Amino acid sequence: MRFATTRQIRYGRVIMTETLQADPAGMARAAELLRDGRLVAFGTETVYGLGADATNADAVAAIFLAKGRPRFNPLICHYPSAQAAFMDVVADARAESVARAFWPGPLTVILPRRPGCAVALLTGAGLDTLGVRVPDHPVANLLLRQAGRAIAAPSANRSGHISPTSAAHVLDGLDGRIDAVLDSGPCAVGVESTVLDLSGPIPILLRPGGVSLESLEACLGPVQRGAPIGGEALRSPGLLASHYAPNLPVRLDAVSAAEDEALLAFGPSPPGGRCVFQLSESGSTAEAAARLFQGLRWLDAEGARLGAARIAVMPVPDAGLGAAINDRLRRAAAPRDPIGAEEID
Repeated sequence: MRFATTRQIRYGRVIMTETLQADPAGMARAAELLRDGRLVAFGTETVYGLGADATNADAVAAIFLAKGRPRFNPLICHYPSAQAAFMDVVADARAESVARAFWPGPLTVILPRRPGCAVALLTGAGLDTLGVRVPDHPVANLLLRQAGRAIAAPSANRSGHISPTSAAHVLDGLDGRIDAVLDSGPCAVGVESTVLDLSGPIPILLRPGGVSLESLEACLGPVQRGAPIGGEALRSPGLLASHYAPNLPVRLDAVSAAEDEALLAFGPSPPGGRCVFQLSESGSTAEAAARLFQGLRWLDAEGARLGAARIAVMPVPDAGLGAAINDRLRRAAAPRDPIGAEEID
């Protein structure tokens, strides 16, 4: 069955949300859509996730747009096995221990990205860490295997709304905004996964969930809650004043680039500057979102190579994903605190 809508998103394409059954035909269709860069909601043991190919920045940008997500928080990557997950992140003995104890299951582990990791920078919000998980749900696991790639999947609801535990809940908020929902029935756990940060020397519980703190401590020993000791910034969603700050200083609201600047362009770009990276010549905030982290990193490296003194950034409107883009750009341009600053929102 298809649910039609007149809402137009993602470069003007009209979205027709399909409801797919968890049978061979429905599974094959869901996997095909994911490989094609489309959005598919699917059930796990925790809640329904809004899935997209984690290696495709355009597909990941569409998640933020569909959810109305206010800023680029890192997204959790889902895998069919620990072996698959650890191909994208660096797993130490602690990570291997919790994987043996709790995967598949409702535990997300934050670990350093591997060099050459194929997951799009946008998926991890520009951080050098990733949150990875192996869900304990037969339909989700089979879908991940058939898709054949990491799947980024926050909860399949509009940002700020209640997380969905059924296909009907997903459609209540996202009908006409996503390509399909794979109906695998109600979720068994019904609350999001526990998030454990193992990217530093001290295990840190960032979010309680389906795996208890006591269970984690039985496996790892003491686990810290909240901010790490000494005010060190967490490697996790939404906790830093700047999730990604390039080495070069950033100048916002530039209408032109000086001779000693690198230019991050949006829309028709003026002449000038040492080098230019175009976010979206057509002025699409969805396209710009998909290219933002790539552009900042490229300008940081190429600008430095060419002797640029700073990165000049053209204005991006707040429409669509523009508010999230501007939030990230303001953080990139914020004064550099050697200790790091914690967000207040």
